[in-house]
Amino acid sequence: MRCPICQIRPAKRKCPARGDAICAVCCGTKRLVEIRCPSDCGYLASARQHPPAVVQRQQHHDIALLLPVMNDLTERQYQFFLLFQSVVARHRSEPLRPLADDDVSVATASVASTLETASRGVIYEHSTTGVNAQELSAELKRVFGEVSGQMEGPRSPLERDAAKALRAIEEASRGVGKVVGDEREGFLNLVRRVMKPDPTRVPHEDKAAEPGSGGLIIVP
Repeated sequence: MRCPICQIRPAKRKCPARGDAICAVCCGTKRLVEIRCPSDCGYLASARQHPPAVVQRQQHHDIALLLPVMNDLTERQYQFFLLFQSVVARHRSEPLRPLADDDVSVATASVASTLETASRGVIYEHSTTGVNAQELSAELKRVFGEVSGQMEGPRSPLERDAAKALRAIEEASRGVGKVVGDEREGFLNLVRRVMKPDPTRVPHEDKAAEPGSGGLIIVP
């Protein structure tokens, strides 16, 4: 029997979403794109646990590039690092002025400076240049404000930890592009891969993981 989707290859995989059998190629390429796979699908679970070798190599390479800036982070600083990276990964600028690595380094440096100053008891807003950097810094500040507003106790330790995480992202955004040969979007492309939403999650789970939605728990 031929696959009912491509009408070319043999249908050898039972598809729980469709209720019939399809070929392995259509299963792999149309999974979660054209086919609404249930979370308990065995083929979906296997693909998640055993990604292709090329994907694994890319993941290992990406993590290796980030390790130097993450090594000295505490648990809470690391959680801020992930939170702010998710903000960067999800940030969308105007098509005619796409976000670049330089925008990320300027925005994170600005917000880090503001938080470092605030942690010493001085309120001073460090400004940025460039519309993209301004928009990204505003989003980073908004997300930090939501997190800090839910925490009890003094703000200074929280501000210092958030600033440390932002400095780590600043350092990575200045260095990754040079290593991968793309100083415009090398870091951004890496972050978007690393922070890519898990395709096996159901929609309400993805929403819960968005910055500011309460999906990330910052260690007190």
